[in-house]
Amino acid sequence: MLMTREQIIERDEDVLGGMPVFAGTRVLAKTLTDYLEAGDTLDEFLDNFPSVKRSQAIAFLELARTSLEAQISHAYSD
Repeated sequence: MLMTREQIIERDEDVLGGMPVFAGTRVLAKTLTDYLEAGDTLDEFLDNFPSVKRSQAIAFLELARTSLEAQISHAYSD
């Protein structure tokens, strides 16, 4: 089943100043990319942030990938 954006990430001014977090948590979405950039695995991230579901993390990475692909495609179509 595909997850909606609202099931993956959310923003609320009352939660961490409106920074994007994994839905239903106080875990910044950026934390996942920071972990991966540092060479950590998805499993290490999930072990340290058990409130984030594996399906959310994978869906977030897929969302980021498709967003980046769209931006690159748009940049080269002009």
